[in-house]
Amino acid sequence: MSTSDRSIRDRIRLLYEGRSKRATRFRYALLVFDAVTIIFFLATATLALSPALIASDACIAILILLDFACRLWIADNKLKHLRQLYVLVDLVVIASLLAAPFLGQGLAALRLLRALRLVHSYHLLRDLRRDVRAFRLHEDAIISAVNLLVFIFAMTALVLLLRGGKEPGLDTYVDALYFTVTTLTTTGFGDIAMTTGTGRLLAVGIMVVGVGLFLRLARAIFLPAKVRHKCDGCGLLKHDPDAIHCKHCGRELKIETEGAD
Repeated sequence: MSTSDRSIRDRIRLLYEGRSKRATRFRYALLVFDAVTIIFFLATATLALSPALIASDACIAILILLDFACRLWIADNKLKHLRQLYVLVDLVVIASLLAAPFLGQGLAALRLLRALRLVHSYHLLRDLRRDVRAFRLHEDAIISAVNLLVFIFAMTALVLLLRGGKEPGLDTYVDALYFTVTTLTTTGFGDIAMTTGTGRLLAVGIMVVGVGLFLRLARAIFLPAKVRHKCDGCGLLKHDPDAIHCKHCGRELKIETEGAD
C-alpha cells in the first residue's frame, strides 16, 4: 500500500473510530442517514415501482455501498468483518435495491433490515452516552425499543417474503405488519390467518421464538430494571432506579432523577 493510500485510509478510520468533533459529527450524520432511509423504506414499501423510486433506490444503494466499502477498507481483519451480521444485512439491502428494476417491489421488505444498523455501533454508543443525557440515563430502554422495532421489521419482512400473496388477506407490507404484531402480542384477531402448512409452521415459529422476546423487550422499555450511573468507587455501571448506595462497594450514589410524586 502506498503512502498516499495509507494516509487516506487512516483519515477514513479516524472518521469512523476517532474521538474528534469532526468524527462525532460524521457518525451522527450516518445515524441520521440510517434513520431517514428506514423511514423512506417504510413509506415506499407498498408503492408501485416508478422511475423516481428506482432513481431514489439507486442513490441510496450507492451511498450504502460507499459506506460498506469504507468500513471494509479500514477493517484489520476483512474476512471477520464480512461475517458480521450488520455487514451481511447491508449486502442484502444493496442487492434488493439494485434488483428492484428487474424483480419489482417483491423484495422491498428486506430493506427494512437496515434498521439493524441503528444504535449498534460501539463508537456511536460512546458518542451518545457522552453527548445526550437522556440516552445516558435510559440507554437500556432506548436500545430495547430499537431492538423491538428491528425485530418487528425483521419478522414482518420474513412473513411477507415467504407468504405474501400465498395466504388470504396477506398481500401488502401493511397486512404482514398487522399479522406479525397481532401474533407477537397474542391478540390474534383471526381476520388474517395462515391456511397452508408452511404458513402455519411460520406462525408457530413466530409465536414460539418471538412472543417471549417481544414481551421481554417491551418490559425493558416500560419497566427498565436498572439505570446507568458509574459508581465513583468501584465503577459499577448499573444500579436500581432508587439506589442510594452502590451494592458493590457501598459508596453513596448521586443518580440524576426527575423525582417522584
